[in-house]
Amino acid sequence: MIATIILITIAAILIIALIVLNKFKKAPMVENHEKILVLTDQNFDQSIQNKTVLVDFWAEWCMPCKVMAPILNDLSGELPDGKYIGKIDVEKYPKMSQKYGIRGIPTLVLFENGKEIDRFVGVKQKAFLKSKMLG
Repeated sequence: MIATIILITIAAILIIALIVLNKFKKAPMVENHEKILVLTDQNFDQSIQNKTVLVDFWAEWCMPCKVMAPILNDLSGELPDGKYIGKIDVEKYPKMSQKYGIRGIPTLVLFENGKEIDRFVGVKQKAFLKSKMLG
């Protein structure tokens, strides 16, 4: 009797988890703020020179990446000249994620004048990222 209740409970939890996951997968991507630098393997190195850039290594299927998108958009609109948010899709442009040893996403790498100065993995709050960028 107890085993049956446990099995039914586990099955219900799994069904709910699958429903929630399916809804997240269908969540639309947020449009990038106009100040966000859209990076590729070809423009990456040039785009991070002579400025401070927080680069978001992300993928379209990544739920935490979808959570980060509006946070990065908001932050992008508040940054002064010379400080930017950049985004690179690790599925489309794997060369840079390999170069920088990206193991999980979202990974946010802070570059200053083309050199990595800090790195954050997972979802981060805007205030935290802003303090790191404006330091």
